[in-house]
Amino acid sequence: MMNFNPLWLAAFTVILSSTGLMAQTTLPAEIPAPPAVQADESVFDYYYGTRVADPFRWLEDNASDKTRAFIDAQNVRTQAFVKTPLRDELRARLEQLVNYPRTSPPGRTDAYYVFRRNSGLQKHSVTMTAVTLDGEEKTLFDPNTFSEDGTTALSTTAFTRDGAYVAYGKSVGGSDDQTIRVRDVKTGQDLPEIFEHMRFSGVDWLNDNSGFYFSRYPAPGTVPEDQERLNQKLYFHKLGGDPGKAEVIYERPDNPQLSIYPSITFDGKWLVIYESLGTDDKAGVLIAPANEPKKLTRVVDVGVTQVGIVHSVGDTFYAVTDEGAPRRKLVSFTIDKPQRVNWKTVIEQSDAVIESVLPVGDRFVVTLKRDAASVINLHQFDGTPDRQIELPTVGSASVWARPDDTEVFINFTSFTYPTSIFRYDMKTHVSKPWFVPKVDFNPADYETRQVFYNSKDGTRVPMFVTYKKGLKLDRSNPTLLYGYGGFSVGMGPGFSSFDVAWLERGGVYAIACLRGGDEYGTAWHDAGKLANKQNVFDDFHAAAEFLIRDGYTQPAKLAINGGSNGGLLVAACVLQRPELYGSVVAEVGVLDMLRFHRFGTGRFWTVEYGSSEAGEAQFKTLLAYSPLHNVADAARVIYPPILITTGDGDDRVVPAHSLKFTAELNRQNQPNVFLRYDIGSGHGGGKPLTKALDEQADVFAFLFQTIGRSVGR
Repeated sequence: MMNFNPLWLAAFTVILSSTGLMAQTTLPAEIPAPPAVQADESVFDYYYGTRVADPFRWLEDNASDKTRAFIDAQNVRTQAFVKTPLRDELRARLEQLVNYPRTSPPGRTDAYYVFRRNSGLQKHSVTMTAVTLDGEEKTLFDPNTFSEDGTTALSTTAFTRDGAYVAYGKSVGGSDDQTIRVRDVKTGQDLPEIFEHMRFSGVDWLNDNSGFYFSRYPAPGTVPEDQERLNQKLYFHKLGGDPGKAEVIYERPDNPQLSIYPSITFDGKWLVIYESLGTDDKAGVLIAPANEPKKLTRVVDVGVTQVGIVHSVGDTFYAVTDEGAPRRKLVSFTIDKPQRVNWKTVIEQSDAVIESVLPVGDRFVVTLKRDAASVINLHQFDGTPDRQIELPTVGSASVWARPDDTEVFINFTSFTYPTSIFRYDMKTHVSKPWFVPKVDFNPADYETRQVFYNSKDGTRVPMFVTYKKGLKLDRSNPTLLYGYGGFSVGMGPGFSSFDVAWLERGGVYAIACLRGGDEYGTAWHDAGKLANKQNVFDDFHAAAEFLIRDGYTQPAKLAINGGSNGGLLVAACVLQRPELYGSVVAEVGVLDMLRFHRFGTGRFWTVEYGSSEAGEAQFKTLLAYSPLHNVADAARVIYPPILITTGDGDDRVVPAHSLKFTAELNRQNQPNVFLRYDIGSGHGGGKPLTKALDEQADVFAFLFQTIGRSVGR
């Protein structure tokens, strides 16, 4: 049973407004007031004749003494709010729930299998190798030894096909920047060559181990700061050579915003080059002989259609594309006739979205998504359907295999089904568990419903709702609604031991599969980006209305949560419909929509959001929903409690977004705003488990205290 501190219960009360909808909060007297912030009214920009103030631009420098003082004061206030016996109890329970062995599906080189394993409470998973899956395991990388505090993580690993060498990267403090080295796997020793500042860099080896292709931006200090993330080039590094003298293979000085990534086909014969504009999934594709990389054949230009090469046989290529098929299909073409007019359909588009196609033996293993849940089908190489691989329940699956394998490893998960790995024999078509974790909870105590609801414009949207069996639909249940809605990133069933801590205390957990993702293919994504972005917010509002209408919860007990683009989602939604929500957690959110393209990797996202500098129409669209620019004064409306999180190391969605949004909420006298600013973590990748546990305990303490008591375990 979870017990609240009586002192807090007396002081922290949720009072419904006269409408019966708005959740308003009275804070304990012990909580420090928000720090006074200096608004510099002299800072503004003009956009197409419209004057837009930017009084907190000084917070874009998160290293200045003035900004650090603001951060420190905000952290003191937030910690005073969340540091209670409730938080300590949650932290202890979260640690119990995550303390179980976990492993990744095994990949394979010619010489050994490789996988990542965590014994339970290790800050980072350890990369292991084994000649056979039941044989002796050896440690290849233990990131827990990289730094004392766990803030240095293993990022990239790229193995040679024979397993003799691996290029691996380290990142510090959650940064996207990484340093890549090469290790001789047999000796465990690193080679002398070191590659610094490898941000968003692809690496792939020639099959003879003579070297590898890699992409890299100009090193900091060699070009003006605003050009450090432009003009990415593709290089070839000869093993044992000087990294500074790597040969430039391909570049696009005519289009410096393009990102370039290499991929070697499994047979080692071909180099495939992808060139993309930001996060646009309609990448350009070029192919060259792997040993003659400048003898290029263009398959498709940037921005035309999705094309992902999945296999090659001789001079024939197989690719997944959305050309004339928004839910994607598999096509083939030959190197001498690569134009789209010559593509031959191998597997037709169906009612489900193709997520991946893997050649294994004499079959294609096709993973699809139908209504946001996974399906796995086998097809012969001519496209003829073979059979469907049965999955344990409604959930999400991914497949791991090489073309020369006779088995497939299936990574499967669902809300109450801890992530497990199955070994599927391609000859006998028998699937057996390979790794099944044991988590400290009983899945039989919970159930998941998939529901469908109509958004504002009538669009049918799926949502998953998970809760304890026997739940009463009396509108009394603390409910956490999660969403993302962007960048063609789909939501679906997935297990998190952290979520169990919410469910077992009587919480309802819901995930809405919003437009902007890829749940229904390209059209679903397009319907939630650029000028259509408001559709995503409308979908989320409608999800909340469904949960309230069907009796799961009420506004005062409905919390919303999202990270990154999802942080934008929940921030925009609470500003648009504050009466609908009782509590908000916006994690590492994109919150300044007029200047996002000037920070970190923001320029990559203009294909998703547009840009305030790309025309008046785009400016007006962004201004209409930009959280920073739509905060109301508390005299007009009081927002429900909002927790904003970010970290020093986030160079993707830089802390300026969260700092400026917090300051603006403070300036508008919003009383229930809290900033959690972490030192030594970034956007999420590479975060040590200890930090993840601390953050989640703070988040859950905030949520349970702002939307009412839990019913206990």
